Amino acid sequence: MSLQCAITVERGDRFSLELEFAADRGETVGLLGPNGAGKSTGLRVMAGLLSLSAGRIVLDGMVLDDASAGTFVGPERRPVGMVFQDYLLFPHLTALENVAFGLRARGTSRHEARARAQAWLERVGLGEYSRSRPRSLSGGQAQRVALARALVTDPRLLLLDEPLAALDASTRFDVRGELRHHLTEFSGTAVLVTHDPLDAMVLADRLLVLEQGRVVQEGTPSEIAMAPRTDYVAQLVGVNLYRGVSRGTDVELDDGGSLTTVIERDGPVLVAFSPTAVSLHRTPSNGSARNTWPVRVRGLEAHGTTTRVELAGRPDVLADITPAAVADLDITPGASMWAELKANEIRSYPG
Repeated sequence: MSLQCAITVERGDRFSLELEFAADRGETVGLLGPNGAGKSTGLRVMAGLLSLSAGRIVLDGMVLDDASAGTFVGPERRPVGMVFQDYLLFPHLTALENVAFGLRARGTSRHEARARAQAWLERVGLGEYSRSRPRSLSGGQAQRVALARALVTDPRLLLLDEPLAALDASTRFDVRGELRHHLTEFSGTAVLVTHDPLDAMVLADRLLVLEQGRVVQEGTPSEIAMAPRTDYVAQLVGVNLYRGVSRGTDVELDDGGSLTTVIERDGPVLVAFSPTAVSLHRTPSNGSARNTWPVRVRGLEAHGTTTRVELAGRPDVLADITPAAVADLDITPGASMWAELKANEIRSYPG
């Protein structure tokens, strides 16, 4: 593998990070998690901006950091490019000079550095902005300059720390697609930090989900979405998630209640289903659904083109229904309802 990381960072009793993974050339690994999970800490260690408490980082056979051996390669000597959340462009330099800066710092002649920088500005669609300073650039343009600055030095490892967080929604859509294109063409290894599930799903080939300094789930974006293993991941991908014990197709849930699935299993399981799979009724339905239970409405919230209804019951559940259904059923906080769920809508997998 091109990149091998075994990262331990200790900050007294306040925080600790344990992050171990390997990645190959041409692969983009996403570190996904809530604020304070340790994502940016891991990225800063890879960049050489923080030192390891224990562990080792090796890039293409080059030991960048080895706590036990006392080896540490400074950030200026690492074949690493980094794009920061706020881009950190030098305000007094033009776009061309910003992109050329890393090359000049590595001893490249002024003429060659400027030529390579101009070529990269052309690649990211900003050739005509070479003389512009950061204050005159839009957020999307500044992000592209930062990306060009990171890639112009031909790094073997590209680190991206929330690269789209500073962009508005409309700009973000376009720049996300452009960034995915550049990552696909990048021949080295890339590591992306984000708390946005859409950025992670679109940009990363593989995800590591971090919570409280530990990896709680790993897999491709589709694997993560189809089989979430924590409440945080379930909320990110928008599904109801429960733990329980399965006996055949019947699952007794840890927090109360039971569900019937179409998959026979025995032992601890996780069960998940989309809020759109839940239908609501004022009285018990005579339909074919094998899961029906009484619930009480806790609250309602607009959720895109649907209304998300939070329901208390055994189990508690989220349901996504149309605004028309809300009106027809006269759904208000405190109302008593019946939830209905078909067994074939439930995914069951080992817990």
